[in-house]
Amino acid sequence: MVAPADEFALIRRLAATQRAGREDVLLGIGDDGAVLAPASGRHLVAVCDTLVAGRHFPEHTDAFAVGWKALAVNLSDLAAMGANAQWALLALTLPAPDAGWVERFGLGFATLAKMSGVELVGGDTTRGPLSITVTALGSVAAGSALRRDGARAGDRVCIAGVLGEAALGLAAIGQGLRADARFAHCIARLDRPEPQLALGQALHGIASACIDVSDGLLADLGHVAAASAVGIRVELARVPHPPLALAGALGLDAGDVIDLALAGGDDYLLAFTVPAAQLAAAHERLAALALPLVEIGEVRAGCGVEVAGADDSAYDVRRAGYNHFGGDDAQQD
Repeated sequence: MVAPADEFALIRRLAATQRAGREDVLLGIGDDGAVLAPASGRHLVAVCDTLVAGRHFPEHTDAFAVGWKALAVNLSDLAAMGANAQWALLALTLPAPDAGWVERFGLGFATLAKMSGVELVGGDTTRGPLSITVTALGSVAAGSALRRDGARAGDRVCIAGVLGEAALGLAAIGQGLRADARFAHCIARLDRPEPQLALGQALHGIASACIDVSDGLLADLGHVAAASAVGIRVELARVPHPPLALAGALGLDAGDVIDLALAGGDDYLLAFTVPAAQLAAAHERLAALALPLVEIGEVRAGCGVEVAGADDSAYDVRRAGYNHFGGDDAQQD
């Protein structure tokens, strides 16, 4: 472990970057545990995610971006449940007690936390290879959580954003083009994803199933299909993806761009299913959030996920999505 004086100094440095003030936090950072006051009539939603250097973010990523992303990936899970984000716990493993890095990391974490109404209420620090584990907590009205198991045949499959941008940003970084302005938006999508919390809450009473796209669209829709015991058909022509010309600057062709959109991962957008009778209401609610509602497919009887090409024939998918123990060590989720 980090020497006690260093460890506690780091904790104080990190705590100083955070904002306090939620009335439902009765006791926060500085004790053996946090004391929180969940509201009556609401169910607690808890999520947990770990980021590992070189696996979930490139080596030498700015500490501000690492702090932001560590919280963002968890808030995206809360968004997929339709939850209101409230609290977070942080376990930070560092190779050395770098106070400057910790402060910048904390500022990134705190910036997104403030935007999302979240308070950091505790955690731990220790020595080891750089990794960050965040537990985020939120709540939903009792019985109203969005789930993966509600999709039914006839529902439309929808997304609200462009898929594959973060994966394209990672490809640009891999070619040494992090400072190239052409890829600034895609790299920002990789470094500082914006969890769709407001969208998740807007989908209450409309979406039949929901999931956040972290491992790739097809992989994550596969979880919905399995949980709901249905099949899902994705219409390739409807899938929003990065501009082909931008990808061409990296030597990628149209097939590569499609692969990034279908399986690149790190999108942190919500994919959701909507019954036909609720589509008009869904369009209205997303318009109020200035978000596009893009119908990319439909739910059918059957199992698994298939992709239909422009001529309605089956599209041969080259990548299925990210799996930590699936043997593809070149990808990140």
